[in-house]
Amino acid sequence: MHKQRYAAYLFVLPSLMFLAVFVVYPIFAALYFSFHRYTLIEAPVWLGLDYYVNLLDDKRFMKAIGNTFLFALMTVPVGTALALLLALVANRTMRGVMFFRAAYYMPVVTSFVAVSFIWLWIYEPQFGVLNDLFEMLGLPRLFWLRDPSTALLSIAILSIWKNVGYNMVIYLAGLQGIPEHLYEAAKIDGASSMQRFRFITVPLLSPTTFFVFVVYFIGALQMFVQAWILTQGGPLDSTLTVVYLIYSNGFEYLKMGYAAAMSMVLFCIIAIVTYVNTRVIRYDTYY
Repeated sequence: MHKQRYAAYLFVLPSLMFLAVFVVYPIFAALYFSFHRYTLIEAPVWLGLDYYVNLLDDKRFMKAIGNTFLFALMTVPVGTALALLLALVANRTMRGVMFFRAAYYMPVVTSFVAVSFIWLWIYEPQFGVLNDLFEMLGLPRLFWLRDPSTALLSIAILSIWKNVGYNMVIYLAGLQGIPEHLYEAAKIDGASSMQRFRFITVPLLSPTTFFVFVVYFIGALQMFVQAWILTQGGPLDSTLTVVYLIYSNGFEYLKMGYAAAMSMVLFCIIAIVTYVNTRVIRYDTYY
């Protein structure tokens, strides 16, 4: 018995070491540096809560928080609903369904950097495919990433397209876990397809919806790659996000302490948002 216990600990040890080195230690290190002035060159100097007080007056940080939440509100509800719709289609027995599933999942396994460069060409105002399509439909050409009013929306569209396949697979697994006899009983009772969806599919998918929504929201609050490659936070800070501002302060201006304070504030925001989601969204299912 003791040998089996020690063997179990031995197998778990590599994962625990990985978590300790790459998760737990960075969190406490960021917390430590958030109270110090640190530039990677000089030794840390204790400042106390000065950085946290400065964040309250930092207009760019407040702008970044607003942009980050706006991006999350643009992508999470639409992306979740679209993933459910695609999963309903992909769950049907029809010719070519495997190709359909693979086609929508392909962007997920594609590098976000490569995808961003492709969409950078698609959004190009003069030669981009999207504006050419608009012109064919008689619509005016837009500046997309170069216009503060459409830049964040452009990144949101790209992000929805990139992530919808992953969430579709999660929903597909949830759909295939719903007992078929429930639908058969509903059909016998005369329930329409919309009624079956409303009273069987949606309630029994609540744990899946909870998982997708919470993970999707957390990912949206950490958006960085798209803004870094496509807009560099511009134009006029319209796509400036919290993570991009952390990167900018930490690795461009070497304000590691200030960047660490921002990261701890973001950590608290994500924790609060996740807690609120667990209290608001129902994810208990009984059948």
